Amino acid sequence: MRVEIWSDIACPWCYIGKARFEKGLAAFDHRDEIEVVHRSFELDPQLAKGDTGPVIDMITRKYRRTVDEARAMEEHVASTARAEGLPYRTEGRDTGNTFDIHRLLHLARARGRHDELLDLAYRANFGDERSVFDLEVLAELAVEAGLDADEARAVLADDDAYADEVRADEREAAELGASAVPFFVIDRRYGVSGGQPAEVFTQALEQAWQGRAIVPLGADADAAACGPDGACEVPQPGAHS
Repeated sequence: MRVEIWSDIACPWCYIGKARFEKGLAAFDHRDEIEVVHRSFELDPQLAKGDTGPVIDMITRKYRRTVDEARAMEEHVASTARAEGLPYRTEGRDTGNTFDIHRLLHLARARGRHDELLDLAYRANFGDERSVFDLEVLAELAVEAGLDADEARAVLADDDAYADEVRADEREAAELGASAVPFFVIDRRYGVSGGQPAEVFTQALEQAWQGRAIVPLGADADAAACGPDGACEVPQPGAHS
């Protein structure tokens, strides 16, 4: 059975959702028979390449919040991430266009190193003081993931390399009705939206394995997710977090 996960490196709930999904998968009896495929989704595809800026500034602009409110929102997400055992820094982190990251991830998939690069990119973006919007940093991460340095740099230097693959993933997301990420598609029959708790993923996998309905594809479940233009929902008290 295949699970496809649409996500973006800039999305904190994708970072958290990946960890929760992996915990849910670990508790699933047939976990060794599950193929996991990560697919591309840009939160803000209209953002120009090289147009980067502090996350706090983005939050104040998109949510019309004060700097203090934006920092409180980041602290909330950080505490949720840390509860999952994930490093998360709230200061000095940038956001920007992620198309180059997705292109490089497709190279990594072609070379059998996708999971390694994805984990490194998430950690660099959310846990370390390394900007994934810097092409030199991306090249370094590619080498750390086991990719050839010259090949990775060549892909990053060629805007067309793996561009079609990224756009194909994004078209599929639109066709499936995914308007926010993370978005999980199980066996091309069922969908789960948002960074749900681990036990929800375990239950979803069990139900899909047994052929029972979960959430129709395209449905927007009540869970933390990031939507168009980079906006990321912060759950209210009582919601999944």
